[in-house]
Amino acid sequence: MKECVDIVVIGAGVVGLAIAEALAAKNRLVIVLEKNDSFGREISSRNSEVIHAGIYYPKEFLKGSLCLWGSRLLYGWCERHAVPYRRIGKLIVATNAEECAALDRIKRTAEDNSVEGLEYLGQPQLRSQEPEVNALSALFSPNTGIVDTHRLMYTFLRSAEQKGAIVTYRSRVTALRFDGSVWDMEINDGEYHIGTKVLINSAGLHSDYIAALAGIDIDAAGYRLKPCKGNYFSAAPAPRIRHLIYPVPLKNNVGLGIHATMDLSNRVRFGPDQHYLSSGPPFDYAVDEALKPAFHASIRKYLPGISADSLKPEMSGIRPKIQGSGDPMKDFVIREESDRGLPGLINLIGIESPGMTACLAIGQYIREQGYCE
Repeated sequence: MKECVDIVVIGAGVVGLAIAEALAAKNRLVIVLEKNDSFGREISSRNSEVIHAGIYYPKEFLKGSLCLWGSRLLYGWCERHAVPYRRIGKLIVATNAEECAALDRIKRTAEDNSVEGLEYLGQPQLRSQEPEVNALSALFSPNTGIVDTHRLMYTFLRSAEQKGAIVTYRSRVTALRFDGSVWDMEINDGEYHIGTKVLINSAGLHSDYIAALAGIDIDAAGYRLKPCKGNYFSAAPAPRIRHLIYPVPLKNNVGLGIHATMDLSNRVRFGPDQHYLSSGPPFDYAVDEALKPAFHASIRKYLPGISADSLKPEMSGIRPKIQGSGDPMKDFVIREESDRGLPGLINLIGIESPGMTACLAIGQYIREQGYCE
């Protein structure tokens, strides 16, 4: 007879681990299944490591409310668990009159979302803060930060395991069957099976595949992912900046533009750009050096001192978007599927940015919805 557990979480990225940490309890067995040989090997290890403030999203979006809630939870978690972070602050810079007007709209949206502390900087103030940045004005977000994502995930893992959760690697879900009360999960083409009453699909770039295995028409549901590759370049010598520097976002927030970020060792990276991919996994993570002129043209709008010769390919990541090219902005999907005849299945689809910032809030949200009682 196959083992039957209380909750299975598919995916040991930052969101899946945060969910496991939130749901694990003394009398509840939580299993996390991860197809790779360790945690956080995909989206969670290929991003800007930015703690966002929740600035850009419509008031009714989970992206906004969970980002704002998650940011507060995340800073508190980092303090309690000795996760390295810096509340470094972010400047959204406007280089022409149209972008200056966009800053007004961004500030109004952010304040509608209860984001606090945003401040306009005129050109003299901006030059004082960031002498190498050329812009007419900027919006300063003091609560934006950076974090060691790997250490963060490790603390989630450790806390979940201390509560009794089990994380098993090299465990790929290859079939799902539902008998009306229990989910039978085939692992590694039949190597073993697990039964569970609650199945949480936090599979990131593979979340639409898992939803399809469960019997959902992912096109009719709007769950089919449109993977979008974002490349990063580094610069040597690097510009001397003190804050994260962002341009005004692209239309419909398809991306936040090629921005300048720092890690905790003060290494500067530029990116990501946006390239929708024509096919799903496996993905090619190589960074094409031919992208350098486009990167240089974008960066020099606000950092005119940067030279093309200083830019070197760094890394890339893939975002699990449900928003296609030219589509209006799309929210996270966090949905229990009882109305589709699939009780106990909770799908998380399109958990892209600000998913890392929102991860603790996502775990709390799922717990508070009572899906797992």
